[in-house]
Amino acid sequence: MSESNGESRTFEENIVRLEEIVSQLERGTAKLADSLALFEEGTRLAAACSAMLDEAEQKVVKLQKGPDGAPVELPFGMEE
Repeated sequence: MSESNGESRTFEENIVRLEEIVSQLERGTAKLADSLALFEEGTRLAAACSAMLDEAEQKVVKLQKGPDGAPVELPFGMEE
């Protein structure tokens, strides 16, 4: 069931679901088994979000002027 592990959801959808899980856990009305299942789902979603953020960070490029004055795209973190 890839929907529950966050892999087929967008980052924003995962965040919304994480907020729902936190809210349910904070209310403290769920049974222990349900709370554990929610915690496990939240952990998977947090890991999926982290992976998505890491991937997005790697795609960020830093624009710098080249020798002719035109912008040059360099991988994020690469310095002259």
